[in-house]
Amino acid sequence: MLTAPQLRAARALLGWKQEDLAGKAGIGLATIQRLERGNGPLMAHVSTVLKLEACLKKAGILLLEADDHVGGGVRFKR
Repeated sequence: MLTAPQLRAARALLGWKQEDLAGKAGIGLATIQRLERGNGPLMAHVSTVLKLEACLKKAGILLLEADDHVGGGVRFKR
């Protein structure tokens, strides 16, 4: 599940402003701003989260899930 810290980190890794992510994902800027203020899982409609995940994956981001040993994160795909 995509979290607010992952969203911020992925955007930073890509060098995108919030406006860039909003435009590429087809989501309003105010929504991106609200979601990035959080600290846990995104509190958004499923369709919004799916758009964000698809946009980030298309840009080359791999979302890493948290487990018992490490926290969640992001990195570029190979």
